[in-house]
Amino acid sequence: MAATLTDVARRAGVSLATASRAFGEPDRLAPATRQRVLDAAAELGYATPHAAAAEKTFAVIVPDVASPVYATLLKGVQKEAWHGRHTTVLFDADENLNRERELIARARAFDGMILCSPRLPAEEVLSLAGDAPFVVLNRIIDGARCIVMDTDHGPRQAVEHLFALGHRHIAYAAGPEKSWADVRRGSAVQNACERLGIRFTRLHHQAASIQGGRAAAATVIASGATAVIAYNDLIALGIEAGIADLGRSCPEDLSIVGNDDIDMASAQQPGLTTVRVAIERSGALGVEELLRAISGAAPTGTVDLESQLIVRGSTAPPRAGA
Repeated sequence: MAATLTDVARRAGVSLATASRAFGEPDRLAPATRQRVLDAAAELGYATPHAAAAEKTFAVIVPDVASPVYATLLKGVQKEAWHGRHTTVLFDADENLNRERELIARARAFDGMILCSPRLPAEEVLSLAGDAPFVVLNRIIDGARCIVMDTDHGPRQAVEHLFALGHRHIAYAAGPEKSWADVRRGSAVQNACERLGIRFTRLHHQAASIQGGRAAAATVIASGATAVIAYNDLIALGIEAGIADLGRSCPEDLSIVGNDDIDMASAQQPGLTTVRVAIERSGALGVEELLRAISGAAPTGTVDLESQLIVRGSTAPPRAGA
């Protein structure tokens, strides 16, 4: 059986992400670390994805091309694909299941496909992809090659941060109804609240946009929660704008936490407290894994990229007596 990147990482005594950087982003590693990975690869006979595949054309399907998250992810895909001069073809499902279904079927005409946060049921994704090489980003589907951004550690940190500030009632502003990450993030927030004895309120699903957040703002206020954790930064920013229209302010009347750490999160006043995830890195790893699939190499295994809470000015202790 051909050696995998996981085998190389284990032999070199480094993490899977570090082993990947040795081939894709060598400048980010100390020379001694990179050499240790290269030596391990040589000993095991590991062929890098770019060496194993000639120039290819593959499809990248995203649920919403207007989202800054997918723009960043596509940046990672394109940057990694450029190393091997591979061609990427972008498809936008526009949060439409019928369109996503058709796009996956059409993508089979290419050398492979990267499915970013697919909304269709897992069994349908597998059936539509068939025997075509493909990789799933930001979702776990049994039987598929998957790269996921952590949906547990960061949201749990957010709850602990709010608890330390004194909040005892936290709401979760949900995103798209078919989003795998939304289910995981909401569950992580709920579990952390239950563990700490915090009252938890799950709000209705909204579009993953600023307008979706504005639509949720009145419900957040009506819930009586003193803090809200949103599915993503756009919803969080929309909630902030929406409560301002209702005469409330952040963080004085409501602490707000987002997810993803898009560029706008740090440009706001106050800056948005949010969970930073490895968006661009997931795109790069997706290309590496797809090239391995195209070349017939064994799967690396599900890769779970870390997350980290970034504290800014949108969170503060609740008002006295709130």
